[in-house]
Amino acid sequence: MKICSLIPSGTEILFALGLGDHVAAVTQFCDYPAEARSRPVVSRARVDTAVLTAREAADITNALAQSGQGTYVFDVEWLYREKPNLILTQDLCRVCDLEASRVMQAIVSLQPPPEVLVLSPKNLADILNNINRVGKATGAAVKAEALRHQIECRIEEIASRTALAERRPRVFVIEWLEPLAAGGHWMPEMVKLVGGEDRLGRPNEPSVLLEWEQVLSYDPEIIIMTPCSCPIQRTLRDVHHLARQPGWWDIRAVRDGEVYIVNSDYFVRPGPRVVQGLEIMAQLIHPELFENLIPAKSVAKLDRLAREDASPEKLARYFREFAS
Repeated sequence: MKICSLIPSGTEILFALGLGDHVAAVTQFCDYPAEARSRPVVSRARVDTAVLTAREAADITNALAQSGQGTYVFDVEWLYREKPNLILTQDLCRVCDLEASRVMQAIVSLQPPPEVLVLSPKNLADILNNINRVGKATGAAVKAEALRHQIECRIEEIASRTALAERRPRVFVIEWLEPLAAGGHWMPEMVKLVGGEDRLGRPNEPSVLLEWEQVLSYDPEIIIMTPCSCPIQRTLRDVHHLARQPGWWDIRAVRDGEVYIVNSDYFVRPGPRVVQGLEIMAQLIHPELFENLIPAKSVAKLDRLAREDASPEKLARYFREFAS
C-alpha cells in the first residue's frame, strides 16, 4: 500500500501502527517520528511562521484564504505520477493543513481513484476513533485497537487521580498570541480531565478570539501557552505582546509564576502523542499528584523574578526550562 499523509497527526498514527514503510509522501510539518522527515514533501505552507510574527502570520493567512488562493501549495504532479492508494487529509482547519476540498479537486480525474480518509476530530473520542479508522483502512485494525487501548488506559489513570484533587484551578490555554485565542476542540476537555477549569475555551469548537478584558476578568491561576505549530523558541519571540497588556503583571498566574510554554505538538496534533500532552498538563496543574511525566525540553516556565524587570521586551529572558 502506498499512502500519502497530508496531516502530521495522520503521519504519527501511521508510524505508531508500524506502517512507516508504506508512507510515500508527507507535509513539511511531518517531523515525528524522525524517519518521517525522509519522505517526499508534497504539501508546503505559503506562510512561513518561522520568520513572521504571530500577527503577521495571522494577517497573511487570512488574506490568502479570502483571496481563494489557499494557504498551502500541493504537489499534484506527484499525486498523478505516484498514484497512492490512500490519502489522509482534514477539513478541520484551513490554517494548519491542506483542506480536504482541495485534495478532492486534485484527484477528480485520477485513475484508479485513491481512498481519501478525512480526519477532523473535535474531541478526544474522535482522536481515538481516528486511530481505529486508519487501522481499518490500512489492514492494521488489530494494532489500532491495541494502540487505542494503551492510550485509554493512560487517560483513565490521569482522570482517576485528578478526580481526587482538592482544588480545580482556573486554567487559560493560549492557542495563539496575537490575536489572542483560547484553545478549542479537545483542549478544554483535556483541562477538565486533569482537574482544572477552563471557562475561556469552547469544547468541540475551534479556538476562540478573546478580548484582553476577558482574560483579566477570568484571572487565570495557570496559563499554558501552546501556539499552533510553534516550538518553544518560536513562541518566545511573541510573549512580549502579553506583557504589554494592561494588568498582565497582576494576573494570579503571573504573580505566582504559573505561566508555561509547551511544545505545541503535544496539544495541537490530534494523534497518539495527545496523551503525552494530557500527562504534561496534569503535572503542571497538579504537581502534588504527578511527577516525571514531562519530557525534557518540552516545557518552559516563567521565573518569578520577571516581575522585578517589567520590560515587555525582556520577558522572554525569564522563561527557564522546566525541571520535571
